[in-house]
Amino acid sequence: MSKIRSQNTKAESLVFRELRKRGVYFQKHYKKAIGNPDIALPSKRKAIFIDGDFWHGYQFSKLKQRLPRKYWLAKIERNIKRDKIYRTELKNKGWEILRVWEHELLEKPDKAMDKIIAFLVGKRKN
Repeated sequence: MSKIRSQNTKAESLVFRELRKRGVYFQKHYKKAIGNPDIALPSKRKAIFIDGDFWHGYQFSKLKQRLPRKYWLAKIERNIKRDKIYRTELKNKGWEILRVWEHELLEKPDKAMDKIIAFLVGKRKN
């Protein structure tokens, strides 16, 4: 468990490096916004969350069938609920939010980076 990182994960580092390379100014793990977005542009009120597939419940219904312990199910369910609350509160405060999954970044980094850049500069692609 001590090897598991909540910040500066492989996916996050990939995005941070690419944004710096492209000259995009951003704040890492912005503590002044609820939920501490992984990437924030406070002046534009834009936040990006880079969520790990396991910890944030990507395809949770399939995951439920494979997880052996109730502890992990409860933990991931709490994470999912907390994430929804944070996103709702940020939206209510006028923030735009983009959620990027770990597998998107690791499997198709170019496509994911295009999505992130488009979001940050205002031309959002879906």
